[in-house]
Amino acid sequence: MRSLLFSLLLFCLGAAAEAVPPDFVDLKAAVPSLRIEARYFGSNNFVGRPVDGYEAPRCYLTRPAAAALKQAEAALAPFGLGLKVFDAYRPQRAVDHFVRWAKDLDDTKMKAAYYPRVDKSVLFKAGYIAARSGHSRGSTVDLTLVDRESGQELDMGTGFDFFGPESWPDSMAVTAQQRANRLLLQRIMTRAGFRPLREEWWHFTLESEPYPDRYFDFPVR
Repeated sequence: MRSLLFSLLLFCLGAAAEAVPPDFVDLKAAVPSLRIEARYFGSNNFVGRPVDGYEAPRCYLTRPAAAALKQAEAALAPFGLGLKVFDAYRPQRAVDHFVRWAKDLDDTKMKAAYYPRVDKSVLFKAGYIAARSGHSRGSTVDLTLVDRESGQELDMGTGFDFFGPESWPDSMAVTAQQRANRLLLQRIMTRAGFRPLREEWWHFTLESEPYPDRYFDFPVR
């Protein structure tokens, strides 16, 4: 009997540890007009397969980050534009999956699409892959601009998660219109309270993130 109770306790503790914390919200529920394309739930990503920890095509953020994103989405509406989210909260187990993938130098099936001019052996040294990600703190989001009616993405010069200097927001390797689109996204997001990343035009973190030192690992489901 004692053994059964102990097993039940472990089961309950495990379930609690994997539950979505109350400070996190489903982005589609919080901002219904958002477009969601959860890249790591499927195979259209640099790994080329579904990533550990993504069990549903959903995106979560902390409540303050979701509220700020709602503000950014509303600011775009008068221009007939909106936001499409590729990734938001990222479980630590997904980051661990990226690390294992990066160490397998024989797996290069997505190289042509995501890192054509970068050797996979330097992904750690170049900073494209790391053992920790700000996404796991729950207030970082990867996204782009879309036509609000059709959902068509604006041309940003590179795709999401493209490894290379062309993805830097101020890269001169892209056209003036592509840089303008990146600047528009950056201005909308910074005015809503996010800070950009120097190396990725799609990446933004809430300035006043509530968990700056905590890395979560509950699954996206």
